[in-house]
Amino acid sequence: MISDVLKVEVSDALSTLGIEGGSFAVEHPDDLSHGDYSTNAAMVFSKTVKANPRVLAEKIVAELSKNMPEDVEKIDIAGPGFINFHLKREFFAAEVKKIIKEKEKFGSNDFFKKAGLKKVMIEYTDPNPFKEFHIGHLMSNAIGESIARIIAFSGAQVRRACYQGDVGLHVAKAVWAFSRFGKKDAVPSVVELAAFYAQGARAYEEDGIAMHEITVVNKKIYTREDDGINALYDIGKKVSLEYFDGLYGKLGTEFDYFFYESVTGPIGKKLVEENLAKGIFEKSAGAVVFKGDEKMGLHTRVFINSEGLPTYEAKELGLVELKRKKYGYDLSLVVTGNEIKDYFKVLLDVVKKIFTSKDSKGTNIRHVPHGMLRLPTGKMSSRTGDVVTVVSLIEKIQAHLHEKFPGKDSTADDVIAIGAIKYSILRQSSGDDIIFDLDKSVSFEGDSGPYLQYAAVRANSIGGKAKAAKIKGAVKQFPFEAHSLEKMLYRFPEIVERAAREYEPHYITTYLTELAGLFNSYYANNQIISAEDKDSPYKIVLTHAFAIVMRNGLNLLAIEVPEKM
Repeated sequence: MISDVLKVEVSDALSTLGIEGGSFAVEHPDDLSHGDYSTNAAMVFSKTVKANPRVLAEKIVAELSKNMPEDVEKIDIAGPGFINFHLKREFFAAEVKKIIKEKEKFGSNDFFKKAGLKKVMIEYTDPNPFKEFHIGHLMSNAIGESIARIIAFSGAQVRRACYQGDVGLHVAKAVWAFSRFGKKDAVPSVVELAAFYAQGARAYEEDGIAMHEITVVNKKIYTREDDGINALYDIGKKVSLEYFDGLYGKLGTEFDYFFYESVTGPIGKKLVEENLAKGIFEKSAGAVVFKGDEKMGLHTRVFINSEGLPTYEAKELGLVELKRKKYGYDLSLVVTGNEIKDYFKVLLDVVKKIFTSKDSKGTNIRHVPHGMLRLPTGKMSSRTGDVVTVVSLIEKIQAHLHEKFPGKDSTADDVIAIGAIKYSILRQSSGDDIIFDLDKSVSFEGDSGPYLQYAAVRANSIGGKAKAAKIKGAVKQFPFEAHSLEKMLYRFPEIVERAAREYEPHYITTYLTELAGLFNSYYANNQIISAEDKDSPYKIVLTHAFAIVMRNGLNLLAIEVPEKM
């Protein structure tokens, strides 16, 4: 990338001036009139060499000018000592040609491969059977799927994993209520299973007898000792998983591995018991606990409860062991809500203590926490049955679209609604909470998923119109001045690499929104297809390049582009 070239050139100029070490930035100025790149090197090192920043900038520019970088037209100094680089007109036309040539590969890089992280496993979504798939799961799915695509686009072999809590008290509560209130020999719907869970949860809190019965059911689910309980459990789990599979398809996610707590639990329990004598764990009031170092901000966690059952913590240990065996990853990412950040710190400390002693492979695990997605009505609770499901949210957006745009073609409803939700999630840093704005999410006027989809659809339509007009796109001749659209298109690879490095899709979302705005302005102020315009072939190619970048970028966000809108 040209930014890397410029950084090397500035480093060489500093070295020639006897300035070594330290770091400086080479980045895009906010205002395009200030050049295509700018560096703060003179201001960073002025104190080191005890020189006026502007004077030092002049010396750096003098060195750079002795061997002007190939694609640089001129270099100037602005303000207190910023060094601005202006790229040649031909550079932008060449980048447009490169986009057309590389097509769906444009923007890809080898960041992870160069970092020695060739194999990456990423776990996300993680819905629990016997509950509905709500917008909290959608938050994890949207962020996790986008990160997975970005990492794969950045040189790694990616495997997607989904970890589902198919055992535990939440399941026991649902099965208990199912056994009491379910219709005999009837297969319940997911909605009914969720209602059973809510009934069981209330009974567990309000009725001591029910609490005892649910505790017994919980143990029987682990031991598989009761045929009646097994039958209800198996039906509920099957219904839940089929429901989840349908949603994964709708959301554009294909998992490579499905892990279940019923499998990881026994493995985790064995690991805890094996390390009890080593002093990693200790017994306490009939349970087995890990006492975290409070100086390191770690708290005490129970790994085996007094009933002898593995807790969520022990199951996670079993999950680590399974992941290591299934896919010998160089890096494992776990995308979850940020409410378990402290818990995860404890888990990673335990993982290092257990696995480093026998095999350090697989201990490179990173937690990627995200904020909460909420509607203006506030926080959800599956315990009380007060949840917003993904299906209901999609339907609500579709209804809003038809109310706002009566007579709209409904063939792309799902694609537009899902794109609207994903954009709302991916438009800001993953760690931030989101209040979902229904009206803003379906706006065609900017800062929304449909806005980006519409810009891409509009650009795609130009190809057919050009073909009908018998005007073929070409890069041989181009306007004298580069348009702002061209000056934004070539930045896409830089944006992708930054998003990969920081696990932050919002950089791509922000970039695409700005890019779409530039294209819409270009489209409004230029007649792209015209037999009388000598620049028309280049305008057609530029539009095609924009369509490619938009398609590549939206694909990294897992937002589909409909054929028409």
